[in-house]
Amino acid sequence: MRGLARRDWLTLAALNAFVAIGMGAFAAHGISDPKAAEWLRTGSQYAFWHTMATFASAALMGMGAPRARFAPAFFLTGSVIFAGTLYAMAFGAPRWLGAVTPIGGVLFLIGWAWLAVSARDLDRTDSR
Repeated sequence: MRGLARRDWLTLAALNAFVAIGMGAFAAHGISDPKAAEWLRTGSQYAFWHTMATFASAALMGMGAPRARFAPAFFLTGSVIFAGTLYAMAFGAPRWLGAVTPIGGVLFLIGWAWLAVSARDLDRTDSR
């Protein structure tokens, strides 16, 4: 089974950023419940940062770190779970859904650890 190509991950990352920016804007201008607004802001911030992490993964792939191709799956799946559960609760989903949110956080951590390991693939002769 062939995984997603770099352009597919970048497309998904751009869509993730689109949703993150929209949710952040809605938190700032379209919702009056302070708790819901906070959930939207938190989800938006984490999703956006992990969009940038996906772009960093693509850059590392292009620089010669092939294992970086696995990190976007952790970052974007983490965004769907972490931010998605917060967004859902902000729009009225049951609060127990918050128990699922940390799974997304763990996926973020795995993605960052994987990206750190992947960076070790870069040419060791590059002294910059």
